[in-house]
Amino acid sequence: MPSSENNVIGIHPVTELIRQQPDSIQQLIILAARTDKRLGKVLEKASELQIPTDELSRKEMDQRFGGVHQGVVAICSFSSSTKSEKDLVVILNGLDRPPLLLILDGITDPHNLGACLRTADAAGVDAVIVPKDKSAPLNATVRKVASGAAESINLITVTNLVRCLQSLQERGIWLVGTADGTGKNLFEQDLTGPIALVMGSEGSGLRRLTRECCDFVVAIPMEGSVNSLNVSVATGVALFEASRQRSTAKPLK
Repeated sequence: MPSSENNVIGIHPVTELIRQQPDSIQQLIILAARTDKRLGKVLEKASELQIPTDELSRKEMDQRFGGVHQGVVAICSFSSSTKSEKDLVVILNGLDRPPLLLILDGITDPHNLGACLRTADAAGVDAVIVPKDKSAPLNATVRKVASGAAESINLITVTNLVRCLQSLQERGIWLVGTADGTGKNLFEQDLTGPIALVMGSEGSGLRRLTRECCDFVVAIPMEGSVNSLNVSVATGVALFEASRQRSTAKPLK
């Protein structure tokens, strides 16, 4: 599978990368003269794994990587870390509990994709599904915002999202879409049992065919003057409502 050069920036993302995919790291770039404990632990682990390191001055690091690097950058060569629809079948077959999936329909902003991956990991999502041609690529920005979740979450790319949704339904997985102005409140929806939450794009929301596939479409209730949420925030609200319900209620049959 082809590799693509990439940079992972920041102490926590680099720490997670060393823990989960050390073979992808070609070199660590360290801010010269920085000696705090967090960076020291990164360097200690890199030394154990014999990962090459180099030091740059703050001016050089800022010029090369921008100002928000926290003094450490991993220069990497990744094989594609996304999985296929066949991998999704294996994942689902291996679960000993009802699946919780997140489907992102056309999330093209890498910051939003990274934030959604981080939230999905925190909420215990079994896989995140994105369309191949209508999604931000898994690039350095996504990895940095995801803060390690890009290396731990099962990210599935599919060629035909509608066909994938239909195959999930055939497995008995309920599709719950979110959209503004719908009649049903998210907090009134049963989110126990086998569930896939379907979130729409930043501007236009769920595409028509995607929405038509959903078994339920619900809205997050809004109490203030703002009538919508950023997709990554909405994803967090929906996922943790599902997590709350699943921890306290009997599963949907």
